[in-house]
Amino acid sequence: MNYNVVNKQGEVVKQVELNEAIFNVEYNEQCVFDAIMVARSNSRQATAKTKKRDEVSGGGKKPFRQKGTGRARQGSSREPQMVGGGVVFGPTGIQNFKIKQNKKAARLALKSVLTEKASEQNLVVVDEFNFETPKTKEFVKVLDAVKAGGKVLFVATEEDDATILSARNLQYVKIVYPQGINVYDIVNVDTLLVSEAALKTIEEVFA
Repeated sequence: MNYNVVNKQGEVVKQVELNEAIFNVEYNEQCVFDAIMVARSNSRQATAKTKKRDEVSGGGKKPFRQKGTGRARQGSSREPQMVGGGVVFGPTGIQNFKIKQNKKAARLALKSVLTEKASEQNLVVVDEFNFETPKTKEFVKVLDAVKAGGKVLFVATEEDDATILSARNLQYVKIVYPQGINVYDIVNVDTLLVSEAALKTIEEVFA
């Protein structure tokens, strides 16, 4: 499967052979859905916390005597039915929301979304960036030239230090290394921007 490679000016300079084992697989919707659910669940934090009857402030004093008041008997001023009392069955703050996905299914989900980006021409392969000094304006010019619109996932290599510094201040650009790409990030963006070196690393790691 041949795919166009462009330079920083947006001109097609050559074609590269995409690995069909990664960029030309049958799209598996269920695996992709499960991978997104795993990513969202594993990023949840158990921040909700309510106080039980033994944690609320104030003592457990009996609010009024047992008999003779005409009211229902109460044993403690911190019972759940009392104003200022504890909460029953509330969130504890120690919930574990983590779920797992089988390795083969996770790998298939990643290949499915990479295939989708390539087939819809939302994968942009740039031969090299070669930023001598970090310049955010220059990176924006590159994005415009290669027609990388909307939200962008920029897959960079460790050699692209100046390019990473140029891109990291843009709100609509997320930067990852080839080993760190995941289904949720790819689905969540409009354009997948990779350098030719990063593309080779992706094919080596996930083939």
